[in-house]
Amino acid sequence: MPRILIIDDEPEMVRGLADNLRFEGYHTLAAENGEEGLALALREAPDLIVLDVMMPELSGWDVLRALRQKGLDVPVIMLTARAEEVDRVLGLELGADDYVTKPFSLRELLARVRAVLRRPGPRRKFEEVAFGDFRLHLRARQAFKAGREVRLTRKEFDLLRYLVEHRGEVITRERLLDEVWGYEHFPTTRTVDTHVLRLRQKFEADPEHPVHILTVHGQGYKFVG
Repeated sequence: MPRILIIDDEPEMVRGLADNLRFEGYHTLAAENGEEGLALALREAPDLIVLDVMMPELSGWDVLRALRQKGLDVPVIMLTARAEEVDRVLGLELGADDYVTKPFSLRELLARVRAVLRRPGPRRKFEEVAFGDFRLHLRARQAFKAGREVRLTRKEFDLLRYLVEHRGEVITRERLLDEVWGYEHFPTTRTVDTHVLRLRQKFEADPEHPVHILTVHGQGYKFVG
């Protein structure tokens, strides 16, 4: 039974979500502020976090940033009353898996919960991949460069793995959003470009002149290894 942690400063919202998630067969945990939610997430390691953005003192963004800094790779669905594109981009770049704007339908949220929980990332084709002085351990979700471990966020790892497993293939930004982030439609592809830039900075000898993660102008990206 997947365990879902709800972090929201609106008690009625927490109770409503918890009741409906339990009705769907999930086990729920709940916190009504960011500090409590962060502590609970680190202690209990839930399978999914439903995280409100606009909370006093410690916002949802602060909680998400702290989770990723501490190495907790749990999937996160952000909840917010703000619908600005910049907020959506920020949440995704911090490592969120999905983003739901209030008010939302319960049916929509439950569908997104199911989609995120069943999303295993790109299909495994290899247990280990090596290119240059870099090694990628798929099962352990670890990356090494010249024998030293390189810390990757959940989405950085998923993106790199997807590119590696489709090596030699030109992949559009829209396809990456759909396959890695799970979005069929999204107002900008900036988040893909940002993650590619970070991967290049971590693995390319010269990020300005990459030899593994290549840009195919007007089309997308291609991995060569």
